[in-house]
Amino acid sequence: MGGKSLLEQPLMKNVLTDLALESEASLALGMHLAHRLEQAADGDSHATHFVRIATAVGKYWVCRRAPGFVNEAAECLGGAGYVEESRLPWLYREAPLNATWEGCSNVQCLDVLRVLHKNPEATAACVSEIGSASGRNPLLDRYVDSIRKELAAGTADAWSARNLTARIALALQAALLFSHGKEQIAQAFCQARLAGLNHCYGTLGAPDAADLLLERALPR
Repeated sequence: MGGKSLLEQPLMKNVLTDLALESEASLALGMHLAHRLEQAADGDSHATHFVRIATAVGKYWVCRRAPGFVNEAAECLGGAGYVEESRLPWLYREAPLNATWEGCSNVQCLDVLRVLHKNPEATAACVSEIGSASGRNPLLDRYVDSIRKELAAGTADAWSARNLTARIALALQAALLFSHGKEQIAQAFCQARLAGLNHCYGTLGAPDAADLLLERALPR
């Protein structure tokens, strides 16, 4: 592209940074769930209640995000990302399967709703985890507070189940990035995902974490 690498193109760097941010958040969520599942198997009551709701939240959100993520990655490579040799077309064809296999998206969200209505311990565990980074970012604090109030009111219904599940997922990802990741990355995630914008990859402001994210994402 103009004799420069993709990372030297500002708009492409924005897209790649955004993809790296998505990857960081998804990895943090997946690893945390795996850790909590191990703790639950060892008899930890908090972990047992938490995974009852968080596994469905995680499966719904990461699987829903996967097709768009792969599509954007393929577009970054232009025609080279469209031919079979790149394997990205295969990944793009297979990505929707993740949301369908072992319980489709609606099933996952209805399961979240069922747990919220019938398992107060799981609800409390979820609220505790999404609130674990309290005070670290005002956007996250407001986001978590709105979820907490909705859960306390008990007004969540099937019509809004996807919306609520997605918001819990984002709040949890943000909290985990603060707890287990880099401060710059967590702050960038909050600004990019919790500000109420219709998200499209490559629309980041100017996160200080851009170089850090790309360094972590690129193969060594």
